[in-house]
Amino acid sequence: MTAAGRYIIDSDVLITAKNLYYAFDICPGFWESLIHHHREGRLFSIDRVRSELLAGRKTEDLVRWVGNDLPGAFFLEVDTDAVTGAYTEVMLWVQRHPDYFDFAKAKFATGADGWLVAYARVHDGIVVTNEQPAPQSRREIKLPDVCDQFGVKRENTFSMLRALGVRFHWTGGS
Repeated sequence: MTAAGRYIIDSDVLITAKNLYYAFDICPGFWESLIHHHREGRLFSIDRVRSELLAGRKTEDLVRWVGNDLPGAFFLEVDTDAVTGAYTEVMLWVQRHPDYFDFAKAKFATGADGWLVAYARVHDGIVVTNEQPAPQSRREIKLPDVCDQFGVKRENTFSMLRALGVRFHWTGGS
């Protein structure tokens, strides 16, 4: 399976949803919709995001959901020659960017963001992130800015949900 025209989710989408507005006990429909749209071939992430999520002890219910409920195929492998080549281009751009502080470059190199951009670029995917662009930032390298630099489409959680036609309905209760 490739990502052509499909959504590729960043870890912040899941972490923010779990912590703020789509907690598992408040909106199980959000989590069910992710699995549904993955099975329809429209939504997934990459193995590097899975690693970030499973390393997070602060979000234990999210870790359980990733480990127990998500199909293994949700997280695509990025270790292909084409993606590795694109990742190298992303990292060279980051390292050569004169405005970013060295600690920002080092932090970016250890995360999944560069891999998300590379994968989406190679497979014509749409990166889904809640990060906001900050092109003047020196302390942080923002995923939207890297997407823009490499011509990778990006959306936030809510525009993705709208495009997928996701609707949450209250089913009553006390």
